[in-house]
Amino acid sequence: MPKRMRQQRAGKGTSVFRAPSFRYRYKSRYRSLDDAEKENKIEGKVIDIVNDTARTAPIMIVEYKTGEQAIIPAPYGIKVGDVVEAGANATIKAGNVLPLKSIPAGTPIYNIELVPGDGGKLVRASGTAARVVAHEENRVIIKLPSKELKQLNPNCRATIGLVAGFGRKEKPIVKAGKHYHMAKARGKYWPRVSGVAMNAVSHPFGGKRRSTQSSKKKVAPRNAPPGRKVGSIAAKKTGRKKR
Repeated sequence: MPKRMRQQRAGKGTSVFRAPSFRYRYKSRYRSLDDAEKENKIEGKVIDIVNDTARTAPIMIVEYKTGEQAIIPAPYGIKVGDVVEAGANATIKAGNVLPLKSIPAGTPIYNIELVPGDGGKLVRASGTAARVVAHEENRVIIKLPSKELKQLNPNCRATIGLVAGFGRKEKPIVKAGKHYHMAKARGKYWPRVSGVAMNAVSHPFGGKRRSTQSSKKKVAPRNAPPGRKVGSIAAKKTGRKKR
């Protein structure tokens, strides 16, 4: 009888697959979007820069004159005690928060909002940055680290600069145990074995010789049971793009 597949076990939600969210101390967010920020600017001070288990980048805690605090991924070059600004009239400086309509083309940005006031959703990993490409009448076009172009509301906010934590992937992991604990801290299952390397009892792609597995169909039938839904699910097209 076939055994339960990895995605079926993960769906059950045991401790092996569960993210240790009780260790996640900080929730990244901007201060609430109010008239002071929409029309002018407000100053704040970086009171601390901390490490968070759930993130690859360091977090800076900013306290504004109103008493509000914002928790934002730290930009490269920021330090405790620096003064940062938030608002439509803020200067273009690393760590300052501005709406996209106020940011010149070519400026590196990160922690970008998808909807004005949502607190920042895009480009938050260490060493990453997007760029403002163009301003149009009712939209701003930005270029993400993946080279994808995205159109956003001009009132969406973003932080100026590049996310700190460059070179994270350059340090060798050395031991398998280290890699396991790194994945465990973020609720990721590791090591992840390829389906074609498994036995037939363990996976629909498993069995026979591994070199012959490329001939197997990777598109799962729409009416397939949960244990068979692997590979390309409801794919509109497969294979290489025609040039």
